[in-house]
Amino acid sequence: MIYDHQVLASRYEKAFGKLTPSQYQGLDQILGYVQLDPDITDERWVAYLLATIKHECANQFHPINEFGAESYFAKYEPGTSIGQRLGNTEPGDGSRYKGRGYVQITGRANYQRVGQALGLGSALVKQPELALEPNVAYRIASLGMRMGLFTGRKLATYINDAQCDYLNARRIINGTDRAQDIAAYAQAFETALRAARLD
Repeated sequence: MIYDHQVLASRYEKAFGKLTPSQYQGLDQILGYVQLDPDITDERWVAYLLATIKHECANQFHPINEFGAESYFAKYEPGTSIGQRLGNTEPGDGSRYKGRGYVQITGRANYQRVGQALGLGSALVKQPELALEPNVAYRIASLGMRMGLFTGRKLATYINDAQCDYLNARRIINGTDRAQDIAAYAQAFETALRAARLD
Protein backbone atom coordinates (compact mmCIF):
# COMPACT_ATOMS: atom_id res chain seq x y z
CA MET A 1 0.00 0.00 0.00
CA ILE A 2 1.33 3.39 -1.04
CA TYR A 3 0.00 6.69 0.24
CA ASP A 4 0.32 10.37 -0.50
CA HIS A 5 1.69 11.54 2.83
CA GLN A 6 0.62 15.14 2.36
CA VAL A 7 -2.96 14.15 1.59
CA LEU A 8 -3.02 12.00 4.71
CA ALA A 9 -1.65 14.86 6.80
CA SER A 10 -4.24 17.24 5.37
CA ARG A 11 -7.07 14.81 6.15
CA TYR A 12 -5.65 14.28 9.64
CA GLU A 13 -5.67 18.03 10.27
CA LYS A 14 -9.29 18.29 9.15
CA ALA A 15 -10.23 15.58 11.65
CA PHE A 16 -7.97 16.40 14.60
CA GLY A 17 -6.38 19.85 14.17
CA LYS A 18 -3.08 21.28 12.99
CA LEU A 19 0.00 19.06 13.09
CA THR A 20 3.20 20.53 14.49
CA PRO A 21 6.34 19.94 12.40
CA SER A 22 7.40 17.26 14.91
CA GLN A 23 4.04 15.50 14.74
CA TYR A 24 4.10 15.62 10.94
CA GLN A 25 7.62 14.17 10.87
CA GLY A 26 6.59 11.36 13.21
CA LEU A 27 3.43 10.50 11.30
CA ASP A 28 5.34 10.65 8.01
CA GLN A 29 7.99 8.27 9.37
CA ILE A 30 5.42 5.75 10.64
CA LEU A 31 3.61 5.81 7.30
CA GLY A 32 6.94 5.11 5.62
CA TYR A 33 7.43 2.05 7.83
CA VAL A 34 3.89 0.88 7.04
CA GLN A 35 4.55 1.09 3.31
CA LEU A 36 7.62 -1.13 3.71
CA ASP A 37 5.89 -3.66 5.99
CA PRO A 38 4.90 -6.72 3.93
CA ASP A 39 2.78 -8.10 6.78
CA ILE A 40 0.41 -5.14 6.96
CA THR A 41 -2.04 -6.11 4.24
CA ASP A 42 -5.29 -4.51 5.37
CA GLU A 43 -5.83 -0.74 5.29
CA ARG A 44 -8.02 -1.02 8.36
CA TRP A 45 -5.03 -2.53 10.23
CA VAL A 46 -3.06 0.57 9.28
CA ALA A 47 -5.91 2.75 10.57
CA TYR A 48 -6.00 0.92 13.88
CA LEU A 49 -2.21 0.94 14.22
CA LEU A 50 -2.11 4.72 13.67
CA ALA A 51 -5.03 5.25 16.05
CA THR A 52 -3.28 3.22 18.74
CA ILE A 53 -0.02 5.11 18.31
CA LYS A 54 -1.88 8.44 18.41
CA HIS A 55 -3.31 7.48 21.80
CA GLU A 56 -0.34 5.65 23.31
CA CYS A 57 2.13 8.41 22.37
CA ALA A 58 -0.04 11.34 23.49
CA ASN A 59 -0.57 12.56 19.90
CA GLN A 60 3.16 12.98 19.30
CA PHE A 61 3.74 10.11 16.80
CA HIS A 62 7.16 9.49 18.29
CA PRO A 63 8.15 6.66 20.65
CA ILE A 64 7.92 7.88 24.24
CA ASN A 65 8.73 6.82 27.79
CA GLU A 66 5.86 6.08 30.13
CA PHE A 67 5.09 9.23 32.09
CA GLY A 68 5.91 9.35 35.80
CA ALA A 69 8.55 10.20 38.37
CA GLU A 70 10.90 7.45 39.57
CA SER A 71 8.65 6.89 42.60
CA TYR A 72 5.73 6.12 40.27
CA PHE A 73 7.50 2.99 38.98
CA ALA A 74 7.82 1.47 42.45
CA LYS A 75 4.48 -0.22 41.76
CA TYR A 76 6.29 -2.32 39.11
CA GLU A 77 9.08 -3.50 41.42
CA PRO A 78 9.67 -7.20 42.21
CA GLY A 79 7.53 -8.25 45.14
CA THR A 80 4.54 -6.17 44.04
CA SER A 81 1.62 -7.89 42.34
CA ILE A 82 2.11 -5.85 39.17
CA GLY A 83 5.88 -6.41 39.20
CA GLN A 84 5.42 -10.16 39.54
CA ARG A 85 2.91 -10.21 36.69
CA LEU A 86 5.37 -8.26 34.51
CA GLY A 87 8.21 -10.67 35.30
CA ASN A 88 10.35 -8.07 37.07
CA THR A 89 12.94 -9.92 39.16
CA GLU A 90 15.65 -7.45 40.19
CA PRO A 91 15.53 -4.23 42.22
CA GLY A 92 15.18 -1.31 39.80
CA ASP A 93 13.32 -3.36 37.18
CA GLY A 94 10.21 -1.23 37.72
CA SER A 95 11.88 1.83 36.25
CA ARG A 96 14.29 -0.07 33.99
CA TYR A 97 11.43 -1.79 32.17
CA LYS A 98 8.87 1.01 32.25
CA GLY A 99 6.65 1.54 29.25
CA ARG A 100 8.47 2.61 26.10
CA GLY A 101 7.86 2.87 22.40
CA TYR A 102 4.80 3.42 20.26
CA VAL A 103 2.73 0.95 22.32
CA GLN A 104 4.41 1.17 25.72
CA ILE A 105 5.71 -2.35 26.36
CA THR A 106 6.24 -2.76 30.11
CA GLY A 107 8.07 -5.28 32.29
CA ARG A 108 11.14 -7.50 31.96
CA ALA A 109 9.14 -10.49 30.69
CA ASN A 110 7.52 -8.44 27.93
CA TYR A 111 10.84 -6.94 26.83
CA GLN A 112 12.29 -10.47 26.72
CA ARG A 113 9.38 -12.01 24.83
CA VAL A 114 9.07 -9.18 22.31
CA GLY A 115 12.83 -9.03 21.78
CA GLN A 116 12.91 -12.75 21.03
CA ALA A 117 9.99 -12.43 18.62
CA LEU A 118 11.78 -9.64 16.77
CA GLY A 119 14.94 -11.73 16.47
CA LEU A 120 16.86 -9.41 18.81
CA GLY A 121 17.70 -12.12 21.34
CA SER A 122 18.26 -10.53 24.74
CA ALA A 123 19.27 -7.12 23.32
CA LEU A 124 15.98 -5.49 24.31
CA VAL A 125 16.39 -6.71 27.90
CA LYS A 126 20.00 -5.53 28.04
CA GLN A 127 19.17 -2.20 26.38
CA PRO A 128 15.48 -1.42 26.99
CA GLU A 129 16.00 2.05 25.49
CA LEU A 130 16.12 0.34 22.08
CA ALA A 131 12.31 0.37 22.26
CA LEU A 132 12.54 4.16 21.76
CA GLU A 133 14.25 3.84 18.39
CA PRO A 134 11.53 4.46 15.79
CA ASN A 135 12.33 1.47 13.59
CA VAL A 136 12.39 -0.88 16.59
CA ALA A 137 9.29 0.74 18.10
CA TYR A 138 7.45 0.25 14.80
CA ARG A 139 8.46 -3.41 14.57
CA ILE A 140 7.30 -3.96 18.16
CA ALA A 141 3.93 -2.34 17.43
CA SER A 142 3.35 -4.13 14.13
CA LEU A 143 4.45 -7.59 15.23
CA GLY A 144 2.90 -7.29 18.67
CA MET A 145 -0.51 -6.24 17.38
CA ARG A 146 -0.57 -8.83 14.60
CA MET A 147 0.79 -11.76 16.61
CA GLY A 148 -0.94 -11.10 19.92
CA LEU A 149 2.28 -10.50 21.85
CA PHE A 150 0.77 -7.94 24.23
CA THR A 151 -2.39 -9.61 25.55
CA GLY A 152 -2.65 -12.86 23.56
CA ARG A 153 -5.27 -11.29 21.28
CA LYS A 154 -4.50 -10.63 17.60
CA LEU A 155 -5.55 -7.77 15.35
CA ALA A 156 -7.00 -10.20 12.78
CA THR A 157 -9.47 -11.46 15.38
CA TYR A 158 -11.24 -8.10 15.29
CA ILE A 159 -10.44 -6.77 11.81
CA ASN A 160 -10.86 -9.36 9.07
CA ASP A 161 -12.92 -10.16 5.98
CA ALA A 162 -16.03 -10.72 8.10
CA GLN A 163 -15.88 -7.71 10.41
CA CYS A 164 -14.17 -4.49 11.42
CA ASP A 165 -14.54 -4.16 15.18
CA TYR A 166 -12.41 -1.14 16.05
CA LEU A 167 -14.01 -0.93 19.50
CA ASN A 168 -13.00 -4.38 20.74
CA ALA A 169 -9.68 -4.32 18.90
CA ARG A 170 -8.42 -2.36 21.91
CA ARG A 171 -8.21 -5.72 23.68
CA ILE A 172 -4.99 -6.45 21.78
CA ILE A 173 -3.29 -3.66 23.78
CA ASN A 174 -5.06 -2.78 27.00
CA GLY A 175 -8.50 -4.25 27.70
CA THR A 176 -11.14 -1.65 26.93
CA ASP A 177 -9.26 1.40 28.22
CA ARG A 178 -10.25 4.40 26.04
CA ALA A 179 -11.60 1.94 23.47
CA GLN A 180 -14.30 4.29 22.15
CA ASP A 181 -11.87 7.16 21.62
CA ILE A 182 -9.39 4.96 19.80
CA ALA A 183 -12.14 3.42 17.65
CA ALA A 184 -13.15 6.94 16.59
CA TYR A 185 -9.54 7.77 15.74
CA ALA A 186 -9.31 4.58 13.67
CA GLN A 187 -12.44 5.45 11.71
CA ALA A 188 -11.03 8.89 10.91
CA PHE A 189 -7.70 7.37 9.90
CA GLU A 190 -9.45 4.85 7.65
CA THR A 191 -11.21 7.68 5.82
CA ALA A 192 -7.94 9.62 5.51
CA LEU A 193 -6.01 6.58 4.27
CA ARG A 194 -8.58 5.81 1.61
CA ALA A 195 -8.32 9.40 0.34
CA ALA A 196 -4.52 9.23 0.34
CA ARG A 197 -4.14 5.80 -1.30
CA LEU A 198 -2.07 5.86 -4.49
CA ASP A 199 -1.93 2.19 -5.55
